Amino acid sequence: MRVFDVEQGSSPVILAFPHTGTDVPDDICEKLNDNGKILADTDWHIHRLYDGLLPGVTTVRALFHRYVIDANRDPSGQSLYPGQNTTGLVPVTDFDGNPIWQDGQEPDANEVSRRQQQFHTPYHAALKAEIARVKAIHGVAVLYDCHSIRSHIPFLFDGKLPDFNIGTDNGTTCEPRIEQAVVGVCGNAAGFTSVLNGRFRGGWTTRHYANPAQNIHTVQMELAQSTHLAREEPPFDYDETVAAPLRAHLKTILQNIEKIAFDLAKGN
Repeated sequence: MRVFDVEQGSSPVILAFPHTGTDVPDDICEKLNDNGKILADTDWHIHRLYDGLLPGVTTVRALFHRYVIDANRDPSGQSLYPGQNTTGLVPVTDFDGNPIWQDGQEPDANEVSRRQQQFHTPYHAALKAEIARVKAIHGVAVLYDCHSIRSHIPFLFDGKLPDFNIGTDNGTTCEPRIEQAVVGVCGNAAGFTSVLNGRFRGGWTTRHYANPAQNIHTVQMELAQSTHLAREEPPFDYDETVAAPLRAHLKTILQNIEKIAFDLAKGN
């Protein structure tokens, strides 16, 4: 099976999709329990949501499911959010804290290592290569990491999640103007709620690749799935009518980021 898909563009902006893939090899799928086979924690339809919003954008998309291995987790296994409920490099539960593997079929350390080599490492090699390519062209690269999650998950957070969850690891992963531009659009989006560096302040991808001093800037956007799905339960259908207002705001965000990136390339 293919591990990732890359579409190279001419923009200084790169979109990463670590969690939209639904491919699970047969030898892994047969070890999932009925709950795990639902693949509930997919970032459903996010690549479709962003499709066509920014001409010339580069995209890097993992095709494997996060239950195979999570492409947005530290390969060392270190938690991104110490002291808080979360899922690991290879999850053993879903976002509700329920087991996803059949009894006795949870992957051991050797299996995790195998999956890392087969899936996690190639995806990040592709992402790293695109960052280098884009930066070589423009002198600057902005990695925008695309995510979504159900708006109510008591195991992970209290209450209802804001619609836009912007992550810059407390302002360390990007030029302040980029953060301000994203916050500005989200804060002025009528009918939508937003937060900066709240429950999700940026995963491993956002933190690992960020190097603003070298003109590599990163932002994570975690969207509540209520903003673009017909319902946040199986079959997790995409709703074009519901998604249309969101797409308009996301388009503005990406356009603003690109403009700032071009300014940075000029030394402004």
